[in-house]
Amino acid sequence: MSNIPQLVRSIFLEWSFEFSHTVWPRFQFLILSSILCIGRHTISGLLRVAGFLSDGHWCSYHRVLSMRHWSIWRVARILAGYVLDRFVPDGIVSLVGDDTVTEHPGKKVYGKGCHRDATRSSHSYVAWRWGHKWVVLGIQVRLPGLNRPWVLPILCALYRSTKEDARSGRRHKTCIDLVRQLICVLMRWFPQRKFRFAGDGGYATHPLGRFATRHPQLTLVSKFYPKAMLYNPPPKRKSRKPGRPRVRGRKLPNPQTVVAKTKHRTTLHVSWYGGGRRRVEIVTGTGHWYMSGQGLVTLRWVYVKDLTGTHRDEYFFTTDVEMTPREIIEVYTGRWSIEVTFEEVREHLGLETTRGWSQQTILRAEPCLFGLYTLVAIWFSELPERERQSPVVLWTGAVKKTLTFSDAITLVRRHIWRNWIFASPRYSQAFQKLTGSEKTLLINTITQAT
Repeated sequence: MSNIPQLVRSIFLEWSFEFSHTVWPRFQFLILSSILCIGRHTISGLLRVAGFLSDGHWCSYHRVLSMRHWSIWRVARILAGYVLDRFVPDGIVSLVGDDTVTEHPGKKVYGKGCHRDATRSSHSYVAWRWGHKWVVLGIQVRLPGLNRPWVLPILCALYRSTKEDARSGRRHKTCIDLVRQLICVLMRWFPQRKFRFAGDGGYATHPLGRFATRHPQLTLVSKFYPKAMLYNPPPKRKSRKPGRPRVRGRKLPNPQTVVAKTKHRTTLHVSWYGGGRRRVEIVTGTGHWYMSGQGLVTLRWVYVKDLTGTHRDEYFFTTDVEMTPREIIEVYTGRWSIEVTFEEVREHLGLETTRGWSQQTILRAEPCLFGLYTLVAIWFSELPERERQSPVVLWTGAVKKTLTFSDAITLVRRHIWRNWIFASPRYSQAFQKLTGSEKTLLINTITQAT
């Protein structure tokens, strides 16, 4: 594929050094077929899409995930480096983390458990699903022609239940432990960069805040608790008195009390969930969050009231007291893009349609699909401008103001068809019999995202 964008070609070239000479052609085939595939993303399904271009026995493609020696971490390291170089060459890197549950039936499926599905649950109803719970860490970027940021998944970790860890003799790790480990990996890979992590209320914990405080390279932004215990820092000891030194100072009013007593509030016009903008009232303050035996976490908190009345009042906080309230609000509301990412990976990349069951396959297949989302976004951003601006769907109703991932993957699929399928030496003579309009009709029919 000599006509693919230079950046994507560079990624493929670096990936090729991580595989043996027999495994790499099959891995590359699985990547391209996964992008082209519409429907279930099983290995057999991918072979049905472009199996006429595959070499070797069909079972060798199954073994790429289940038996061959290669590292998913090293593949992710290369992808993360290109994302930072392409979209965030300098400044603070915005990280977004969350967990999602993917349904996976089967008695022998590795790592399967019964997990609460947050997308189908409500305040009065809890939905449980048998499958896998993935903790995903992504980099938030802005792509050309889009009015909202996208979150490109980089690292994934499989959460295992307490019972399974006890049965296997492993130390249990919560989702907070896993996301902390993923952040550590990213900070070790890029020690010269600064990161700002945004997580939902499930990651608004004192240990994670203390972890960010201990690492100047990292800032945490999340939801906060209205009745959190805040204190002044401990006073300096004036003399060497016997006994332990104080670990906290005078107690401060909690955020809820401060908000109730504040009559004059500041009004801001900020970015909101989904890429829109809202007028909000805010109250902000600083303090030290205390937890017994854990010490103090220096933070700035912000109370947010939506003046349109459609959203509930919320409290946010950050471990960087120098951040402005506007930055805190926009960083947190921007994390909603990861929920969109989860839905689009399910819809267009077949996240819940894999059927592997062994340990190696489970730990590779679905993380590869998350990484495929990132690869498609990079590929789309590197397409010639005339191709990115070409209409994908002619809308007869409401005007579609911006491109979505369904448009991006459709354009990438068309590019692959022209430069891989039609350019294949094995079948180029047969494809040359098609006229230009027939090729266009064929491509537009088989590449349209569902």
